[in-house]
Amino acid sequence: MAFFEGKIAVITGAASGIGRGLAERGHAQGMKLVLADRDAAALGALAASLDGAIAVPTDVTDPAALVALADAAWAAFGGVDLLFNNAGIMATGYSWEIEPARWDASINVNLKGILHGIRAFVPRMIAQGRGHIVNTASVGGFGASPLMAPYSVTKFAAVALTESLHAELAMIGAPVGVSLLAPGPVKTGIFDNPFGDIANPAAEHFVAELRHMLDTYGLEPGEFADKVYDALAEGQFWIVPQPEALDPMLKARTETILARRTPEFSWSGGDPVEA
Repeated sequence: MAFFEGKIAVITGAASGIGRGLAERGHAQGMKLVLADRDAAALGALAASLDGAIAVPTDVTDPAALVALADAAWAAFGGVDLLFNNAGIMATGYSWEIEPARWDASINVNLKGILHGIRAFVPRMIAQGRGHIVNTASVGGFGASPLMAPYSVTKFAAVALTESLHAELAMIGAPVGVSLLAPGPVKTGIFDNPFGDIANPAAEHFVAELRHMLDTYGLEPGEFADKVYDALAEGQFWIVPQPEALDPMLKARTETILARRTPEFSWSGGDPVEA
């Protein structure tokens, strides 16, 4: 608790799911919070429940909105110690059927939302001489899945962007740290509206199975957030609170690539995994 006491955290996608868990647990550890989300009503209610937190309705797809978020954080608290680039959405269906607008939305939120946060906050963190960036990817950022290509594509990209950012900051000796957060199953609302205008029974069945997996194996956001803060206190770059969801898949994928085998996928009613 003492590690985070008095530190200032900015959290995007804060109104629900992982973001809300990070906010509530951060508040319990004595942090000052700047909460961002495009759902202004839910965001305001959350901020009102956390003494001292401020709500800044924010669309992470708008670069100017992230600059305004940084302005608000510095105006309120004079600096920022932690930025959680956390906002994310899901789109499901066959990759060739998913509408261009839904592809664009996934890229704009899951990837460009992180990039806009980096551009708005990193220069100020360098100037203030401290700071840490946490980018939310997914275990799905290390292994592609059928029927959710926009999610896989953008989460792979989030991993690459985070590694590049870490290397760049190290190159210039900047006093700013970076971590890659890779959640496994967490009980959030990310599957509440993943469908577009094209009916797809396969995608509907796939999402139903994923929801069942979340109900059965998923962590509650608060429990997940505790693991995230423990990893941050230890200075971890790879924050993988559920290694059981990543390690076997990553090992199989790596072996497949090194052996130059064609990827194979199996799905027995649960989460598709690389064979």
